[in-house]
Amino acid sequence: MDETKKLIQAVGSTLRELRKEQRLSLEELAAKTGVSKLTLGNIERGETNPTLGMLWKISNGLSVPLMSLLKPENEVNIWRAGEGPQITDEHGWRIEPLYSSSKDMIGMYRAYLMPHCTYEPEAHHSGTTEIATVMAGEVHLTIGEATYALKAFDSIQFTATYKHVYANHSDTQAIMHLTITYK
Repeated sequence: MDETKKLIQAVGSTLRELRKEQRLSLEELAAKTGVSKLTLGNIERGETNPTLGMLWKISNGLSVPLMSLLKPENEVNIWRAGEGPQITDEHGWRIEPLYSSSKDMIGMYRAYLMPHCTYEPEAHHSGTTEIATVMAGEVHLTIGEATYALKAFDSIQFTATYKHVYANHSDTQAIMHLTITYK
C-alpha cells in the first residue's frame, strides 16, 4: 500500500476515534463542520482524500489541532522536509504537519507558498492564535484590513479568528513555520 493510501486510512480511523470520543453522530459532526455526512463517512472509511479545507473545517468543528487528524504512531518522530505527510490545495499552498498535542492544544506546520500564489485558510475557531515565521522568501500577510510584509526570519503573532490571507508576490517559493494554539 502506498504512503498516500496509508495516510488517508489513518486520517479516517483517527477521525472516527475523535468523533466517538466526543459522542457525535456523523450528522452532528456534519452540522458542526459544514462537511456533508456522506463525505465524513467516506473519509472515515478511507475512501476519499480530504482537501486541506475539509481537514481545517473538521479540526475546527472538533476543536482539535489539525495535526490531531494525522497522529504520529511513534513516541519519537522526525519530520524531514518533503518526506512526511503533505496536504496541498489547488492554489499553490502546501503544509507538512510537524507536531501536535491535543492536551496542549497546539499544532506546528511547515508551509510552502508557491510563487505568485495566495492562500486564505478557513476561519479558525474562537481563541485560536497563529504564529508565522518566514524561513525563506517573502510573504505578505493580510489580517483583517492590514497587510504586513514579512521577510526571511520575520515572525508575526495574531488572533487567527480574523480573516487572514497569505500572499507570495515573488518569483520564488516562500517557506514558513506556523504554530497554531487553540483554546
